[in-house]
Amino acid sequence: MTQAPARSTRMELLLTSAMRVVAEHGLRGLTHRAVDRAAGLPEGSCSAYLRTREALVLGLTGYVSEGCAGQVRDLAAELSEVPVNDNRAVEIVARALLRWVDERNLLVARLELTLQASRDAELAAVLGVHHRVLVDVVSELLTDRAKPHGAAAAETLVASFDGVMIGALGRPVAQRKAFVRRSVEALMAGLG
Repeated sequence: MTQAPARSTRMELLLTSAMRVVAEHGLRGLTHRAVDRAAGLPEGSCSAYLRTREALVLGLTGYVSEGCAGQVRDLAAELSEVPVNDNRAVEIVARALLRWVDERNLLVARLELTLQASRDAELAAVLGVHHRVLVDVVSELLTDRAKPHGAAAAETLVASFDGVMIGALGRPVAQRKAFVRRSVEALMAGLG
């Protein structure tokens, strides 16, 4: 398993703050100065580590992608301990999706970066590599559970779960849990 690169405490703070800025203000709000303010650091701190806006966006993209991949790996490990056709799998997946929706910074930053990648080939290439990792983790889990067409189903599941989370973000908080639970149940039932 590939480990995320080691980062200094300062770089970790800057990237976490950049993720929060994007989640709160969109990618247009992502500036070195905004990251410095969000991190509570002196002006110029972010640009000392990530010189250009492009470096900031690409650094954030790697950070967000690694965070998503790590969470998907954790979810896959948890699911691998549940017997095939056990109803607990639906609960485990629904709980994970709701956590990502409720702790929305990572999810919203990933969605913002994904939209930007539709207009930026370099960003699309970086996200494409990380997307492949997510699909491979899900595909491996499906294959281990003797589900047919693991790779094709994995691609569809990743896209479908993204759609479920987007749908949940647009709903009032009180309705999210039921929506996510129903959606996950329907998607997983479709796997047979």
